[in-house]
Amino acid sequence: MPVYAAYASNLHPEQMARRAPHSPLRACGWLPGWRLTFGGEDRGWEGPLATVVEDEAEQVFVALYDITDADEARLDEWEGLDIGLFRKLRVRVHTLDGDVLAWIYVLDDYEGGLPTARYLGMIADAAEAGGAPSDYVEALRRRPCRSNDH
Repeated sequence: MPVYAAYASNLHPEQMARRAPHSPLRACGWLPGWRLTFGGEDRGWEGPLATVVEDEAEQVFVALYDITDADEARLDEWEGLDIGLFRKLRVRVHTLDGDVLAWIYVLDDYEGGLPTARYLGMIADAAEAGGAPSDYVEALRRRPCRSNDH
């Protein structure tokens, strides 16, 4: 069964239960050599969208899900794979039980732009609900952002 590495707002267990209701949480871990960032400012519902980019000095907290084919199709649609918004990449995730090969969604657009305070708050809340360490959550809450007004 394919393994999906969820980050950003998909770290929230309730959101993943809605988006992939037949796919159980396997573990949590770290995506080393990547950093959370934002991009595609003109493509998001209120500005830039969360994505990850390669950065050897960073790592991103992720939740791993064993994804059914039907739930993968639902996630692909939700993430805009069919319209080229995101693309899938295979990555290696470090867990307490060893490395796991998984796939992630990466924005197929430029990096840049500040997320709104509301969106950044959603991502921090999702990380907290998903079991991310408190220092990771606090670093998200301290990131630069803009007001919710465009």
